[in-house]
Amino acid sequence: MPLLALPFPPISPVLVELGPISIRWYGLAYVTGLIFGWWYIIRLVKTERLWNGLKRPKATDIDDLLVWMTLGVVLGGRLGYILFYNFAAYRENPWEILQIWHGGMSVHGGFIGTAIAQYLFSRRRGLNVLTVFDLSAAAVPVGLFLGRLANFVNGELYGRVTDVPWAFVFPNSDGLPRHPSQLYEAGLEGLLIFAVLTPLIWKAGILKKPGLAVGIFGLIYAAARILVETVREPDPQVGFLAGGFLTMGMLLSAITAVAALVLMILALGGRTRRPEPSS
Repeated sequence: MPLLALPFPPISPVLVELGPISIRWYGLAYVTGLIFGWWYIIRLVKTERLWNGLKRPKATDIDDLLVWMTLGVVLGGRLGYILFYNFAAYRENPWEILQIWHGGMSVHGGFIGTAIAQYLFSRRRGLNVLTVFDLSAAAVPVGLFLGRLANFVNGELYGRVTDVPWAFVFPNSDGLPRHPSQLYEAGLEGLLIFAVLTPLIWKAGILKKPGLAVGIFGLIYAAARILVETVREPDPQVGFLAGGFLTMGMLLSAITAVAALVLMILALGGRTRRPEPSS
């Protein structure tokens, strides 16, 4: 194993510190992603040609939708991490559940949490929940991209030991060169999905088929995550699930892929669009 590796960039996880108040890159990534999502979803719902008369949230609904989604992401991400990745530790120290500043969030848990939040929002507003899912799927990749960049800055969720020439020695690690798996995920789960969905939405009009956009998002995300998991260091408290290869991220992503495929089949078959009430 060569001793050479790329120098880790000297970027502090804390952007600004004013006395007891600190603004971290990770928090800024969340806020920026949410603001972008709010702006982008408003733009989508205001563009009539994308919908062919399909009922969707009004622009004035998006503020409320953002609040619901934020709660879903935070609560779901936290509970998902507790249940999927570290249940035994939190069972022994339940007060740690509330100490979110110590870290511990699950992307798959965030997906589940925001899905529940969007379902409840849709029921209250009389909307097709799949249409609301599609809107969030269009915007979420930008948040994923920023979040993975923040993971890299924090020196967390890094990859396995490697001899590739672009390896990094991460702070607070064992000093060995490792895959920058956060950057792989930023590119595949963020930029790639956004690059695929954007022309499909604006040129091919896939929002007219409820569930198709979120199905495409879920399938690409699952494939990308499974691929990256082959070089990402498993969470130490979980390790490998079977055969020294399968990880929790792979398992949850495989389930996501199956659900996404079912949604895509139903959407392409026209079985997810409700008939619009006659005027």
